[in-house]
Amino acid sequence: MTLFTTDYFEYYLTLVGWIINNGIWNILVASGVVAVPFLAIVVQEWLRSRGSGAADGNKGLLSAIRIENRVWVAIVVILFAGIPFIRVDLQTIEFDQTRSKQCQVNAPLPSQTGWQPAFTTLNNQSALVPVWWFFVHSLSKAITAAAVAAIPCGTDLRQIRIDVDSTRIGDPLLAQEVADFTRDCYGSARAKLFTNRPALTDAQTNDVTWIGSGFFLTTAGFYDAYHSRTPRTAWPYDAARDAGLAQVPDGGGYPTCQQWWSDGGKGLRARLLKQVDPDLLTRVEKWAGFLTQDQADDGVIRAIASPRQQVMNEGQVYTDYGGQIDMTLPNITTRIASDLGLTVGTLAYVPAMDAVREALPMVLPLLKMALTICLPLVLVFGTYEIKTVVIATCVDFALFFTDFWFQLARWIDSTILDALYGWNSPHSNFNVLMGLNNTFGDMLINFVLGAMFLVLPAFWVSALAWAGIQAGGALEGLVTGTNGARAAGSTGSDTLIRAVR
Repeated sequence: MTLFTTDYFEYYLTLVGWIINNGIWNILVASGVVAVPFLAIVVQEWLRSRGSGAADGNKGLLSAIRIENRVWVAIVVILFAGIPFIRVDLQTIEFDQTRSKQCQVNAPLPSQTGWQPAFTTLNNQSALVPVWWFFVHSLSKAITAAAVAAIPCGTDLRQIRIDVDSTRIGDPLLAQEVADFTRDCYGSARAKLFTNRPALTDAQTNDVTWIGSGFFLTTAGFYDAYHSRTPRTAWPYDAARDAGLAQVPDGGGYPTCQQWWSDGGKGLRARLLKQVDPDLLTRVEKWAGFLTQDQADDGVIRAIASPRQQVMNEGQVYTDYGGQIDMTLPNITTRIASDLGLTVGTLAYVPAMDAVREALPMVLPLLKMALTICLPLVLVFGTYEIKTVVIATCVDFALFFTDFWFQLARWIDSTILDALYGWNSPHSNFNVLMGLNNTFGDMLINFVLGAMFLVLPAFWVSALAWAGIQAGGALEGLVTGTNGARAAGSTGSDTLIRAVR
């Protein structure tokens, strides 16, 4: 039989925990302390029978029956939850990285494990696990893995936005050509549009706000009527098209704006598309399945070629209680100050919470190891009562299941923008930069979601208290254990700011 662990760090600490657990149990057996609870059982039941009153009849017989019941329960607890019995055979689960990237959670491959030659000894010491705790470990891992697998797959739209926003036109000549196209073609087409004032649909009104507008490309009298004002070597001089324009020694011609933008591999659109990481384009196209490939590509090109970020929506994405409904001037001033404060605060908070998120999976196995080491002494002090075993079992399961809450918090953090801005959302309008209208809410949600990595596990143990399981203190170590990482992470931005100054 095999126990599974999530990573090699947990693997090592689980092995250490059970080796020390076995050592403590052997000490209790060799010193005779393991029998002390039986004496406590006899004294407890004798005192309980003595204090029960005269109406109970034969107190000696009553105490004997109670002592017998307690002794049998204690023996069963020792056999199944105390005596190390099953040799530890630990293996680590390997994760399907392709599936993990798609779903934003660590999706394990149940058929594959790491460390195939089972590494089960430490300093020539092997470990044994009591039957009950072996069952609890296996069941807890299985339930946690099933719960993580139940999280729906999503797209990390936040990362896509960051990647698109960080994409720049690396070729300075291409950047200058975009500027030339904007001046020679887009500026002229926009001027003609304002002069003629044709009736436009909402989609067309949004479309004509960027240089690759489909309306200008397909409507007669716009990009087919204007041309480059300077010769382009990629388009040879055409006497019919370029009549009246100067010929240059290199033979370059004056393509129409339609040719300049759309022609095969030499058009401006195709060359701008090459500036984008193919993997990023693939991720955008997978997410934007409701659009054609050309439409999705145009969305990315629009983002990297635009001199400013486009506004995505005008709607209310986050419900809040800030300011008045009509947002008076004092409210607006307060909101601007809040935006500034959030921007500055994010510089320290986000690195701090990132350090916490990195540290949490390290603290959790240490807490599991501590519980494993404590189990023999907990059973002895609890006089081998079923209640003690049940509470310890619930705490053990709570520690294992906490990993699900971490995975859920990360999934929400990764996919929240898709939920708010994606297709069929109340504010859907394809623009990979997401706009600036809801910047305040988008920054604020960074604080909220960062805290969820500590709040959700705390709520989980609080929910166990509703069932009478007091496991709250078991996860206090998550906060205490990550305080140092949070403080160190927040100082990084301060150091960077001082260096810049």
